[in-house]
Order: sequence, then C-alpha cells, then structure tokens
Amino acid sequence: MKPALTAINATSKQSASVIFFHGSGDTGPNALEWVRFLLGRNLEYPHIKVIYPTAPMQKYTPLNGQESNVWFDRRSVNIAAQESKKSMSQCYETVHQLIEGEVTKGIPANRIIVGGFSMGGALALHTGYHLNYGLAGVFAHSSFLNRNSIVYESLQSGSHQKEDLPELRMFHGERDTMVPLEWGLETFESLQTLGVNGTFNPLKNTLHELKKSSLLDLQQWILEKLPPLENDLHNKL
Repeated sequence: MKPALTAINATSKQSASVIFFHGSGDTGPNALEWVRFLLGRNLEYPHIKVIYPTAPMQKYTPLNGQESNVWFDRRSVNIAAQESKKSMSQCYETVHQLIEGEVTKGIPANRIIVGGFSMGGALALHTGYHLNYGLAGVFAHSSFLNRNSIVYESLQSGSHQKEDLPELRMFHGERDTMVPLEWGLETFESLQTLGVNGTFNPLKNTLHELKKSSLLDLQQWILEKLPPLENDLHNKL
C-alpha cells in the first residue's frame, strides 16, 4: 500500500529529492512540523523536494500488539533482538514505491537522499545499504540496526562496489535513554568496517530527539550531496 505523503516542494524546478522517514508512532505531517518548529522555517531548497511519508497503521509488538504508525514490527527495542524479516520485506515494498515515484518523475536514484529519525533512520539504513539503490546519501538520527541485521549480510556479500555505497551521516543524543548512544555508535562502526564512509555526530545534552544544530548540519550536508544542476542555475537567470 502506498503511504500517505506530505512534501515541501522545490521552490523552483525540482532536480533532486529527500525522503524523511519519521519515527515509530509518528506521522509525516508531524515530522514536518517538528523540523519546522526547530528551524523556525521549513527544510526547503530551490531544487530539492523534501518528502515526509507516513507509515501504515499496523500491530507493533513493543506496544503489546496495539496498532501504531510504524514502518516495520520489532520483537523488542533492543540492539540484540532478532529482526522480523517478514515485516521488513513488506516495508521494502513501500520504500520501492516511494523511490520509483521520484524516478518516474525524472529524478535519478543518485539524486535522492533517504534518512529519518529513530525507526525511520533504521529504515533509511536498510534502504541505502541493503536495497542498494545507488542513492546520493543516507542519514540516520537517533537510530540503530540490530546486531544480526540483514543490512550487514548484504554488505558482507560484496555484491556491490564500496565506492558506490552512499555516504552516511549519523546523529545521536549523548543522553538518549530510549536508544542509547552506544547502539548508534556500534551500528556506525559496524557499517564503517564493511566499507561505508561517513560521520557519526554525538549531540551533547540531547535525549531521544531532533535538535536545531543537527538539522542545520543536515541541511548543509544535503546541499553538498545534491547541489543544483547547471539547468537549475540557468532557470534562475
């Protein structure tokens, strides 16, 4: 099922896209509002569309099976837990539809960045390093992968060139008690060992939350990874 989408369109001609996956129990519109509140404005660009999809309502085991807006089910919120491969595979179809939707509009995969907060960041890691669409970049805020994640299996299989892996930008609150900093750092170091290049940014005095400082850093990094094309610049003349 195609997810509901909220988007901040490019203010001029679109030539790139960012897909921002929200955390568990949230929605795309709420994620957009959270970003807007912290920045005091939208995360927007002349040539980049920023998309905030909403996860489907489904049963979520950590909430005793209650329904919630989640991208996939988890046995528990713990780095040592087993991934639910069935739930992940269903979620991949949603990701495929989102990316194909941009590609059919003329945006190539190497002009698309995926990222997200918490569970959304984990989904972005699966997208960039397991589904392997040849994307421009991946970001993950307050996120982790399970130790036996299929993402690591994919990277270990060597079915891709390391130089083709998208650059990774991770952020994590030093005082995060829901997803401890150590889980995020372990995830980053495991990915790094398997050939992923990027940066891990600990955030002082930060709980399980987005921060203005990390969003400003992310805004600049997105622009570096998805600069305007020559045609975009000509359109401004």
